[in-house]
Amino acid sequence: MRDWMAPVNGEPLLWLLEHDAQNPGVRYFALQELLGHPADDTQVMEARAAVMSSGPVPAILAAQHPDGYWVKPGPGYRPKYRSTVWALIMLAQLGADGRDPRVRKAGNYLLDNAIASTGAFSINGTPSMAIHCLNGNLIAALLDLGWLKDERLKGVVEWAARVITGEGIAPATDRDAALHYYRSGTCGPGFCCSGNNRKPCAWGAVKAMLALSRLPEQARTPLVRDAIQVGVDFLFSRDPAVADYPTPKETKPSRSWFQFAFPVFYVTDVLQNLEALTALGYGADPRLRRAVEWVLGKQDELGRWKLEYSYKGKTWVDIEQKGKPSKWVTLRALRMLRRVAA
Repeated sequence: MRDWMAPVNGEPLLWLLEHDAQNPGVRYFALQELLGHPADDTQVMEARAAVMSSGPVPAILAAQHPDGYWVKPGPGYRPKYRSTVWALIMLAQLGADGRDPRVRKAGNYLLDNAIASTGAFSINGTPSMAIHCLNGNLIAALLDLGWLKDERLKGVVEWAARVITGEGIAPATDRDAALHYYRSGTCGPGFCCSGNNRKPCAWGAVKAMLALSRLPEQARTPLVRDAIQVGVDFLFSRDPAVADYPTPKETKPSRSWFQFAFPVFYVTDVLQNLEALTALGYGADPRLRRAVEWVLGKQDELGRWKLEYSYKGKTWVDIEQKGKPSKWVTLRALRMLRRVAA
């Protein structure tokens, strides 16, 4: 591996490795993903224990209903961003321990209550309200939290891959088919979504590719591999630095593409697109060069990146301060840069 820190200013790794009671997950991820420490390393285990005992994770778990959900029973999409869906996504991104009984109960509750008859995660539990961004976020979260071998999740992965490729899925007009697209949700192959005026949705594609990148090679079926290729081709169909993917009304790209966030929910940024593509092994692809340089250009003199898109006041716990250097965004950027140099 090349010196992946060479283009980074200062020594931000020291900052990320600090013992920080407000953001203990940063140290946990940095030890493993930036320094390469194994999961059974003493420092890593201590860092994970800190994640479960201080900072945002215990606060989120404290708000959980004894039955496993947040706010109200059911599919868990609403209200944003405190219900079951968002709590689980956030727990995974914060480094929560998936072996914790409360986390296990939450994941199993979601798998039992949010999957439509077609096998997809759904906003309201019906097949017509299944969308790529929701499926991608939840697949990634549950894989991170330890549900790789769960048959329910395997079914969701298969649905996600199938609707991307179009294999075995009838058009939305063929309502008598056992599996078909829906005009009100995922409406066609290649990431077409009603939320993007039935055009291919890059936000959904990024989430889907992040999710499929979490699958180890041996768990990727031929259908999953085909879906990954479709996703990679689509994300490279535009310059990731420009992000001029199809929009509902043929407008300029959403400015959210160019504002770095944490946590990252259904909104996507250029950095997350790079995270997805580098996680799938495309770190050395020259088509990423401009976007990588653009990300590097946003660091400060100490090699830190700011939090630019915030969910302050919307989640159970506020994470860092908008407009200030962010350990979480810096972790995201360094994680990506390490893959680029691999």
